[in-house]
Amino acid sequence: MSELRASDADRDRIADILREALAEGRLTADEHSERVEGVLAAKTVGELEVFIRDLPAAHERRAAPAYTPAANRPTDALPADPDDTVVAVFSAAVRKGRWRAGRRIHAYAVFGSVEIDLSEAIFEYRQVVIKAISVFGNVEVRVPENVSLRGTGGGVLGNFEVDTLDSDEPDAPVVYVDGWAVLGNIEGRPKRGKVVADILDRVQRKVDKGLRKHLDR
Repeated sequence: MSELRASDADRDRIADILREALAEGRLTADEHSERVEGVLAAKTVGELEVFIRDLPAAHERRAAPAYTPAANRPTDALPADPDDTVVAVFSAAVRKGRWRAGRRIHAYAVFGSVEIDLSEAIFEYRQVVIKAISVFGNVEVRVPENVSLRGTGGGVLGNFEVDTLDSDEPDAPVVYVDGWAVLGNIEGRPKRGKVVADILDRVQRKVDKGLRKHLDR
């Protein structure tokens, strides 16, 4: 079992345990940073377990990883593994332009910067969850003006700031930023002047359909 190749879901589970240990005071910021770097570089499940073997969570019964959306979120099922992973370790990584946004995106910035720009992205799902970890780094999320944006997270000597944005359109995608910043920064903002064109197309089709019904009476 310990020789199995580690998945992004395995790394995500270990990162969550380390984040909780930091919040509880079991790890210092330096220890947390060092271990997160090791988690990102680990190749096998056994290598991952090394980073939590001195923490209580390693000896508890392991539950299957899951993400439970709030009651008011869309009901699209989230995959256990991310559709896309963006990693910057002493570097910079960018997702921007015309690209397909998956339901679950993971972003890790360790002494580096990650930019996720959804302003021109193709939204195939109504719900997009971005899970961000920043350790001495920066994660920046930009969204179109006509989607909804929500954020939940915090920081240790760091900054977590996500603007709340409510779209006027009921069919608009909802982007959730879930993150933790350690001596780093995570932020989410709308990009002014950028909109998701297909939302406007759907709204126009509804208006045209309603107008035709009215004229046919």
